[in-house]
Amino acid sequence: MAVTAPHVRVNAPDGAARASLGSLDTRTAYTYGQAGTLSAEASIIMIKESHERSSAFGLDPNAEPDYTPVRGDALSTMLDRNRALYTHALPVMETLYEQIINTHNLIVLTDSSGLILHSLGDSDFMAKADRVALQTGVAWSEESKGTNAIGTALVEQRATLVHGDEHYLTANHFLTCSASPIFNHMGQVVGVLDVSGDKNSFHKHTMGLVRMSAQMIENQMFAAEFADSITLHFHSRPEFIGTLMEGMASFSPSGKFLSANRSGMFQLGLPLAALQTHTFSSLFGMPISALIDHQRTAQAGYMTMCLHSGVRVFAKAVMHMPKMYFADSRQDRGAGRINEVEVDGAPDLGSADNRGAAEAREFGRPPRDQYGARPRKALSLSTLNTGDAQIASVIQKVGKVLGRDIPILITGETGTGKELLAQAIHNDSPRSAHPFVAVNCASIPETLIESELFGYEEGAFTGAKRKGSNGKILQANGGTLFLDEIGDMPRNLQARLLRVLQERVVTPLGSNRSIPVNVALVCATHRNLRHMITTGDFREDLYYRLNGLVVKLPPLRERSDIELVIRKVLVEESDGPQYGVAPDVMELFKQHSWPGNLRQLINLLRTSMVMVESDNVIRREHLPDDFLEDFAKGSHAGAYPAFSAQAGMNMHQHGESMPTQQHSAQQTAQQVNQTQQAAQAGTSPLSAQLHAAGSTDTGTAASLEDAEISIIKRTLETLGGNVSAAARVLGVSRNTIYRKITSMTSGS
Repeated sequence: MAVTAPHVRVNAPDGAARASLGSLDTRTAYTYGQAGTLSAEASIIMIKESHERSSAFGLDPNAEPDYTPVRGDALSTMLDRNRALYTHALPVMETLYEQIINTHNLIVLTDSSGLILHSLGDSDFMAKADRVALQTGVAWSEESKGTNAIGTALVEQRATLVHGDEHYLTANHFLTCSASPIFNHMGQVVGVLDVSGDKNSFHKHTMGLVRMSAQMIENQMFAAEFADSITLHFHSRPEFIGTLMEGMASFSPSGKFLSANRSGMFQLGLPLAALQTHTFSSLFGMPISALIDHQRTAQAGYMTMCLHSGVRVFAKAVMHMPKMYFADSRQDRGAGRINEVEVDGAPDLGSADNRGAAEAREFGRPPRDQYGARPRKALSLSTLNTGDAQIASVIQKVGKVLGRDIPILITGETGTGKELLAQAIHNDSPRSAHPFVAVNCASIPETLIESELFGYEEGAFTGAKRKGSNGKILQANGGTLFLDEIGDMPRNLQARLLRVLQERVVTPLGSNRSIPVNVALVCATHRNLRHMITTGDFREDLYYRLNGLVVKLPPLRERSDIELVIRKVLVEESDGPQYGVAPDVMELFKQHSWPGNLRQLINLLRTSMVMVESDNVIRREHLPDDFLEDFAKGSHAGAYPAFSAQAGMNMHQHGESMPTQQHSAQQTAQQVNQTQQAAQAGTSPLSAQLHAAGSTDTGTAASLEDAEISIIKRTLETLGGNVSAAARVLGVSRNTIYRKITSMTSGS
């Protein structure tokens, strides 16, 4: 089976000849961390623009191209200059070749100028490839070969497919080529990985294989670059750690941020330029010293951490540092370097102590296992009811529809406990003996989510399992399917999901048979789906199929039971004696705005419990530094940091207007006031500002969109380009801000 791909476009950084993410080009920086697909219209425009560039270079489409290769000392110099890229790419290319062997394809590696450094392929296609000189030393930039996947991927800085007569030169019309740029740790393009084959034998999954292989090369180069640093491997789902989807972020021993891989930037929700102003503490809610100290007693397993956004992730740390940082560590760790160590969660506070285990049982909690993890207690709706009237109302509503085949849509800010509620709904339902299958639509690459949901048959695509695979929907048959972040599902898959829900059958990829399926459906999102309908990002028919019962979980700052929640978390997380909270610290907790909601609170308490003294009372000195810094800046009671000096400097350097300090303070105060009023009214601050401006009465989606963009732009200017602060002030997610920024940039 051939594996060259049809017309699939995969996003990477936008813009010609942009080599670095160090600028404030937010569109480029944000897209660098994503794995989206271009629309058919955008693909056509990209090829058209490439043809226009090719014509401007003076190339004749019907002329015989220059196939003269670089040889001798010049080629040796190019290979030496790209030795690191070549070294890390070669084994990946060989692995990729094993997956596409005998499919009439050729794998090509180029440098940042499009010069071929190495090629590997089937002998029966090599003769055809020689006709167009797909061989070492030949340049495949747009300047020399016109529109082609390698050259166009370098210009566009995104994974690119060029098929058949989309090539500018007639001599290349027999080819179909899938290419992905390779980025280094600074976001600079250092090369391209390409798979080329005959246009008559293509497969739609080739692009996915190329992109994954390019990302594998990037991750290996990243690990090598920061071999002498502290590197954290993390993901919101532990099974993805150690895979291509894991985030990687490296820090100095003092906690200074060094760099992150593509997945790391995407999960952290910030471009590289913004991340470089952060520290380990500000990103993960604990000082780097705590991580290093914990290294001495760490056991196998993953630790749980809370990102600055409030998202809970699982993590392991790899440390290769001078022994001075582990002066009293075990001697078997070597004289100069420490071998790879995977960091567990908080230090075990007594699981090895029989008395501690007995007390844990006395408190109704099973003791931790050998990895420091405690079996999760089965959730029920009643256990989630901790006295808040809003939570009690939600529980009462969902209790009435259990077992009645009514889909449930859970809304609310990130970190409010939507998955916990979904699990409790399943556990209390008649389907509790059957599977509960959770799918995070935001964490699975678009190229994989279709096979992940619907499954596939044997041989459906190159690399498919020998006996195929049941998708998540079939795995949930008889039980509950939980689609988290449903608002992030690609629009082209929304139609397929709607068909499954209506017809109650699933057709796996590569199959002609339809399999009956019976699932209870629970979905969750932090997005405004109604607004997404007006912008065309979400199908209206699917929305009305999902919202049988819509419930909203309140943010932690609006709940009246925070003190009880804190006590419950402390009981759940301790291994014996009860932990307490000093009265002044409890007041801090009650006043804090908790942008990360329950996730942030739980992670903060876990970290603080590690720091406490023998009396087991959490005091101010046990709290993470960034929490106290945020509180000191006024992040309680609805106020947010008003200005990022570094971001403001970046804006100034890029020619953007910068408000005066007085004007900034006035606007921020006004927005904070609107934030508080909106929270009391149960609406988002952005909606409140739209209403105040009279924009909600315009009657058209276009004018509403323009008004939103205007407010977001003004807020960003006020806050010096600080996207996180702007998102908090407006009551929307950072993804929404970035999406609007993209609209602003593309429309200008």
